[in-house]
Amino acid sequence: MNNTGSMTNMALKLDVQQAWWSMAGAGDDHGEWSVERKFDEIAKAGFTGIFGGIPAEGTERDQFRKLLDDYDFSFGTGGFPSTAEELAGQLAEAKEFGAQYVNSQVMDSFVVDDEALALLRQLEEVSNAAGVPHFVETHRGRITQDLIRTASYVQKLPGLALTIDFSHYVLAGEMDGFASQVEAKAEPYFDTLLRRTACIHGRICHGQQIQAQIGTDTADHLTARFHRWWQRGMTYWKEKADSDTVFPFVCELGPDPYAAGVSGQERFKQSILLKNQVVQLWEQS
Repeated sequence: MNNTGSMTNMALKLDVQQAWWSMAGAGDDHGEWSVERKFDEIAKAGFTGIFGGIPAEGTERDQFRKLLDDYDFSFGTGGFPSTAEELAGQLAEAKEFGAQYVNSQVMDSFVVDDEALALLRQLEEVSNAAGVPHFVETHRGRITQDLIRTASYVQKLPGLALTIDFSHYVLAGEMDGFASQVEAKAEPYFDTLLRRTACIHGRICHGQQIQAQIGTDTADHLTARFHRWWQRGMTYWKEKADSDTVFPFVCELGPDPYAAGVSGQERFKQSILLKNQVVQLWEQS
C-alpha cells in the first residue's frame, strides 16, 4: 500500500493516524462500512496509521493485527490507568500486540498536588522499564484536569511526555474569543506544555463545545490558534528528537455527543481535511 501521509523532514517523520473511534458510523448510502472497508478508506485518504483500543482476544484481534500489517499501518493505543500496576498491564499488552506507543488519560481529576506527582513519577518509571513510549494526555476530568495544575506538574517532572489536546482547556476556560486579554494569560502555560509535546490529538474547540467542525477557512482566528499551537509543538519536538524518529498526530474527531448532528461520513471527510492541514503545518515547522 502506498500511503502519502508520512512526510520526511531531516529524517524525522510525521505519522498521521486516524482515531478508530472516529470511524464509528463511517459509511455510505449502503450503511456503515465493514472493518476491512474502513481500513481501505483510511489508507486511500493518505493516513499512515490508526489509534485505538486493542480488540479483545480472538478472531477480532487477529483480524485487526493482520489488517494493520497488510496496510503497513502504525498503531498507537491508550488507556485510563489509576495505578502503576494498571499501566504495567496495559504496556505489556500493547507491546505484545505491536503498538508503537501508549497514550494515557490518567485517572482522575481528584488526584492532585504531591499525590499526583508521585503517581506520574511511578507511571514514568513503569513505562521506562517496559521500553514502550508512554505519553500523558492533557484531558479534562483526569489528573491533567486544568491547565495551571498540569503546567506545574511539567515543571517538576522533567521526563513527563505529553499528548497535547488543548480542546479540553479551551472548553473549560470558555476561550471563545470574548475576553481575549484574559485568554492571553493562558499562553505561557500552553507554551510550557507544548515544550513537552510527544504526540498531538487533533480536534478544534471554539470554547463553547468540545468539537467544532473542520472547514477550509484556516484563517479563522479560533482555528488558527490551534494550528499555531500544533506547529509550535511540532517545532519543539523536532528540536529534541533523535534522527529517524516518528511524530504521531492523531485526527480524533469523535462521534456523537462530541460531534452533535454530524454523520460518520461527514466526520471522516473532515478528518481528511484535518490531515491535509496537519501535513502543511509539519512542513512549515
